[in-house]
Amino acid sequence: MEKREQWTSKIGFILAAAGSAIGLGAIWKFPYETGSNGGSVFILMFIVSTIAIGLPILLAEFVIGRRGQADAVTGLKKQAPGKKWFLIGWSGFFFSFMILSFYSVVGGWILSYLGRAILLQLSNLGDADFANLFNGIIGNPLEVLIAQALFMFLTIWIVQGGVQAGIERASKIMMPALLLFFLVLMIRSLTLDGAIEGVKFMFVPDWSFFTFDTALTALGQAFFSLSVGVAGMITYASYLSKAENLTRSALSVVSLNIIISIMAGMIIFPAVFALGYSPDQGPGLVFIILPAIFDQLFMGEFLMIIFFVLMLFATLTSSIAMLEIVVSIGVKNKFERRRTLAWLYGLMIFVVGIPSALSFGVMSEPFLFGYTFFDFIDILTSKIGLPLGALFTALFAGYVLTKKDTALELGGESSWVSIWRILVRYVAPVAIAIVFIQGILDVF
Repeated sequence: MEKREQWTSKIGFILAAAGSAIGLGAIWKFPYETGSNGGSVFILMFIVSTIAIGLPILLAEFVIGRRGQADAVTGLKKQAPGKKWFLIGWSGFFFSFMILSFYSVVGGWILSYLGRAILLQLSNLGDADFANLFNGIIGNPLEVLIAQALFMFLTIWIVQGGVQAGIERASKIMMPALLLFFLVLMIRSLTLDGAIEGVKFMFVPDWSFFTFDTALTALGQAFFSLSVGVAGMITYASYLSKAENLTRSALSVVSLNIIISIMAGMIIFPAVFALGYSPDQGPGLVFIILPAIFDQLFMGEFLMIIFFVLMLFATLTSSIAMLEIVVSIGVKNKFERRRTLAWLYGLMIFVVGIPSALSFGVMSEPFLFGYTFFDFIDILTSKIGLPLGALFTALFAGYVLTKKDTALELGGESSWVSIWRILVRYVAPVAIAIVFIQGILDVF
């Protein structure tokens, strides 16, 4: 039997964990939520929510994962023998499987755009043409399925290589490249005439947006952007050495997530305002408005390639985390099965994702409750699965693990550990419950 792998370095773990969190949530969803909710006030609420709610839950998953030193199901069984808490792991298995089934569809869209950008097919198009292009891509059955299959191939190829040779090595390449690409695009955006208006939008408060709805949206964004609730960080932390400081690692992941989210805004909003667009474009901001903006810039074709490479890297770092959750539970301690199960589960996820891929074309009719299959799976996972997973994770860390248990993982008893236990026992569960209830009300 092979020995269970571990991360080769602290930076490898942090980059992999940060990559899991920094996906479409930071690059796609954060900018359009910011644009639709008044800019600076939303950003302020997002940062507060990330630190007060997201960080305690993230650290709870780190504690549970490293303490278990196994996949999420086995690790929870070891820590609470004879109890049903291991269902948190199976919940993570199911919802990671379902999330990746439609997430891979969006990853395929990005590959379609990247291919067109490389072939210089995204130049000299008007705003209406970019909208027609997007609708044409997502409505083309053959293209979306081929692109989805290619994206899943890339994800499987990385995960089947293992923790060190696959996930850690890929994260060490993709995350620094992502930060570099972000920096290049941000500098270009900030040098545009009129870019200062976008900066003001992000950092000068408009207190009229200081509302309960804005706070709730910011809380939801903070919660989902850290990729908690599906046992992903439990899985990654299970490969972590006992010598590493969990609190510092969690702070590093949270800091990177906030920085990348704000940098995404600093790329998008200065360009949006400089070129006369409205910031509240919604989900089409990245796929319709941004290509139109790049098309008007000097070296726009090159910048567009960089942007979609950046999006691909961010999406892949999240997809490999979701597949790793599924594979690790299937592998358990029989590590020689990793390669086989990575390809098997990856193929199954692709098949389950086919209806999502076709939801904007031949299967565009409502599937359930008036939603397409794509939208239904999105809502099922983001508004129900993730909050429930995070809620039970908080309850397990706060009430099942003793203060001594958590202190041993967090470097001894301290005022910080006491504060963290208060947050994870009382504050986080209430906040998660509010998000969950509001999500249910929005759906039904």
